[in-house]
Amino acid sequence: MFPFIFDWVSDASHFVFMGTLYAVMGLLVIALHYCGIRAFFDWLCKKGQHEH
Repeated sequence: MFPFIFDWVSDASHFVFMGTLYAVMGLLVIALHYCGIRAFFDWLCKKGQHEH
């Protein structure tokens, strides 16, 4: 299924499927990183508010 495997067939359906797969996986990675960074900054902000 991957281009570096010898069973790869260079036709449109493989390119569409793999392009869609990589696009969705990329969006998931970006969304999870965004959520993690936001959670970290929220944690930092709340940590600073409770200390008097």
